[in-house]
Amino acid sequence: MRGPQQLCQHDFETMLVETRDDGVAVITLNRPERHNAVTPIMHRELVELPTALAEDDRVRAVVITGAGRSFCSGADVAVFESSY
Repeated sequence: MRGPQQLCQHDFETMLVETRDDGVAVITLNRPERHNAVTPIMHRELVELPTALAEDDRVRAVVITGAGRSFCSGADVAVFESSY
């Protein structure tokens, strides 16, 4: 039987994950040099994030923020164009 899963930084490449003692998970989009523009990897991580949060019994609330000056500038068009 699988035990409860805990949110872990090593599962995320494009965001910082912090679970505080008060039950708040702070998720920081971490591409400040591109104003946290979404890449395919970040998109996948954002899709997987709700499941990861729900599986962690320590998490009671979530704050999503962005590193640097911007929360998120949208899709990183340059990265998406180069992947086709």
